[in-house]
Amino acid sequence: MSDLFDAPLSVINVGLAQFAGPIRAAGADVVDVEWTPPAHDEDIARALARLINKADIETANQTAFGRYLAAQPTLRGVGLARDVLDGLGERMILHSGPPISWDEMCAPVRGAIAGACVYEGWAKTPEDAETLAGSGEISFAPCHHFGAVGPMAGIISPSMPLWIIHDPVHDHTTFSNLNEGLGKVLRFGANAPDVITHLEWMRDVLAPALVKTLERLGDLELKPIMAQALHMGDEVHNRNGAASALLIKRLIPAALDAGLDSKTLSDVVTFINSNDHFFLNLSMAACKSMLDAAHGVPGSSLVTAMARNGVNFGIRVSGLGDRWFEAPASIIDGLFFPGYSTADANPDLGDSSITETAGIGAFAMAASPAIVQFVGGTASDALANSRRMGHITFGRNTAFTLPALDFMATPAGIDIRKVVDTGIAPVINTGIAHREAGVGQVGAGITHAPLACFSAAIAALAETYVD
Repeated sequence: MSDLFDAPLSVINVGLAQFAGPIRAAGADVVDVEWTPPAHDEDIARALARLINKADIETANQTAFGRYLAAQPTLRGVGLARDVLDGLGERMILHSGPPISWDEMCAPVRGAIAGACVYEGWAKTPEDAETLAGSGEISFAPCHHFGAVGPMAGIISPSMPLWIIHDPVHDHTTFSNLNEGLGKVLRFGANAPDVITHLEWMRDVLAPALVKTLERLGDLELKPIMAQALHMGDEVHNRNGAASALLIKRLIPAALDAGLDSKTLSDVVTFINSNDHFFLNLSMAACKSMLDAAHGVPGSSLVTAMARNGVNFGIRVSGLGDRWFEAPASIIDGLFFPGYSTADANPDLGDSSITETAGIGAFAMAASPAIVQFVGGTASDALANSRRMGHITFGRNTAFTLPALDFMATPAGIDIRKVVDTGIAPVINTGIAHREAGVGQVGAGITHAPLACFSAAIAALAETYVD
């Protein structure tokens, strides 16, 4: 006991951060503990109480989680959206996040849609394209509604090439667009002539080359690549350098044997090799595949999608069908490129949070110490985030392990009950888009899913499954 009084003492501050200020000013050490009372709304609290420890929900979650673990997303090929997406209209454009109308869209998404219209030949200029998009002649839908995902604006139009990912365990197929690289690109709302020319090259040169390459390569399982990348410094969302390198290692021998002409081979290999984010879209489609396997289990409280359209953040829950539960998207807390600040940032945007939903990305931040400073933290913060997410998940995915945490399996299977009960919101690593179309990425950082989405889902689950 005497040792206790001889040791340095710290104050633990629970709740409001401002309470710690006067204590620090007095010279004492303070440890801040993030905590808020669960289920602030009385009706939500009652709904949550009806769902906690409910045997039917636990059984449903076990089924959904088992399907998620069993999924084996496998790269099968590349095809044009109009040829591989069932139900895609002739003049339909898909976007990231939950449903949204043209009038409500943020500038980066509007700019990207205008670029897609020019790319498709529906308009000659971005200005004409915006008029067309607002006329009602173009229809819009979320990528998720077609089994697809896309980063940032997430734009998919009929003649864009898509990755085709098949899960043979559940005989299910998902899709994503191809990553354009960095800089002023369509996914950030850019639509200048050079952006359109690059998209045309991806359609006319890159995609056919990948088709021939994958014919030589055969089916490629993606989970082993993702697992290995986690051991090489990626978290497979904001950092994909290792995963992209592992993919290139498999693609190049097949490309050399695919009969490509020398210029095509050189251009394709150079492009892929220069794009550390090339694997990102595959990672997203693989995560979509695993989570789709878990979707549609009656009574399950597990989250199967988190997505943002730059205005609203939305989630889907396995046991609640295709309903979206939405709340306003937040401004991302992070580090900005020189010359930019929070005032320049668009609210949270993109389908890439499907990675966190599947238990990687920020949930696996402990695997990627190199990225932590870039997203506004320290190595210890990265470890803490990965540990903290375990409080809101149903289980862990032993296919994905974290060396820095003694090879702990990544937390996976976000349970809306645990989110509302603990007040711990899912953490997300993401890029920050400029609020104006075409400027591009202006930083990167960390955000959290709005708790209001989960509270609304709790109310719906209780209404649907509890007497």
